Amino acid sequence: MKVLALNCGSSSIKAELFDATLFDKSDGCQALWTGRISWSDDNQGAMEVHVGGKPSVVRSIGSVGIETAIKLLLNLLWSAPSAVIKGPTEVKLIGHRIVHGGTEFRESTVITDEVFHRLAGLSDLAPLHQQRCLQGVTAARALFQTATQVAVFDTAFHASVPEEAYIYPVPYEWFADWGIRRYGFHGINHSYISKRAFSLASLAVTGSRMITCHLGSGCSLAAIAGGKSIATTMGFTPLEGLMMATRSGSIDPGILLYLMEHKKLPSEQLDHALNHQSGLLGISGLSADMREIEEAARQGNHRCRLALDVFVDRAAAEISSLLPKLDGLDMLVFSGGIGENSAELRQRICAKLRFLGVQLDADANSNDQHDDRLIASADSKVLVAAVHAHEEQEIAHQALSVAPLGLSAKNETTIPGAIGMRQEKSQ
Repeated sequence: MKVLALNCGSSSIKAELFDATLFDKSDGCQALWTGRISWSDDNQGAMEVHVGGKPSVVRSIGSVGIETAIKLLLNLLWSAPSAVIKGPTEVKLIGHRIVHGGTEFRESTVITDEVFHRLAGLSDLAPLHQQRCLQGVTAARALFQTATQVAVFDTAFHASVPEEAYIYPVPYEWFADWGIRRYGFHGINHSYISKRAFSLASLAVTGSRMITCHLGSGCSLAAIAGGKSIATTMGFTPLEGLMMATRSGSIDPGILLYLMEHKKLPSEQLDHALNHQSGLLGISGLSADMREIEEAARQGNHRCRLALDVFVDRAAAEISSLLPKLDGLDMLVFSGGIGENSAELRQRICAKLRFLGVQLDADANSNDQHDDRLIASADSKVLVAAVHAHEEQEIAHQALSVAPLGLSAKNETTIPGAIGMRQEKSQ
């Protein structure tokens, strides 16, 4: 049985096709086919497809909508030169990354018309991301009319976080009436890398204490006890917590009140500044790309050095803040574009955790190494790993756990029109 994983993000679409008969329950399997579309700042799309790990198609698709882009990409599953199946009916199961499940969806769920409507009703909690995810579902339903569609939630892994860790110290009615609480995000990758790290280290899940660090364009941590998330740094929105590429992370909320009252800044301007002009970009004034910032810092750029210093300081402080929840630490895991690829950042963050007995092996931590691996020295009191993010594999894995036989769900829907009306209202 062929299983497709579709991951529609804010600036990219990623898709991978797997053969379920080869899917190992712990480490998954190599994708048969991998496709990606990325959009540049001027909204021009670039498409790349790999078959068997080798590039097969690389082309520009210009400025097109997300549903058209998905159709262009997924048609290459059965079209030359990247065909790996004869047609869409060979795909029996599709797992979709859905950013927000609210309090309604605490585990992966087969997408029926009713479920689709309920997910659309959660769009206000993540307006951009949720709409794109649901557009992905609509496009996939049109292309793969006999496949079961499964929602795999970024928030679900954090459904195990206890009440004292998700309630904010604000009027309780905000939670009871409006659902203002910590949800947490990046759960699909936190789930994947924790399982991968357990396997790498031959660490027993029961009784284990782990902190996973998803450090990329967005950044978050998860405290994982016995394989379950018990705390995370992102909150009601993906803006809380660590400093990120263009997002501020946690700041004094009084700053916003001051700027609104005394500088007359409107909420739209503050929203744009906190989400798109802050973080690494905001401090460095140069770039949101960690590679460019590290290079400029080596050449003496003060603001880039400062951006790195703040990033490291915030990361180490947030990691330390999770230790009491775990009553110690057995393993620290780095993932995401920064966590996987920046040996310097891993070393600097771990240097601030020396009080835990964390020590890295310089060779294992080197950027010359690319595989998932353990990077702590033999003398380290805490295991440390660098693990590549692979959300698509986790999406496929979770979809299989919900619908292992690809049992069909109802695909007829009138929802695309409703989605269009919501989008027009929000623009």
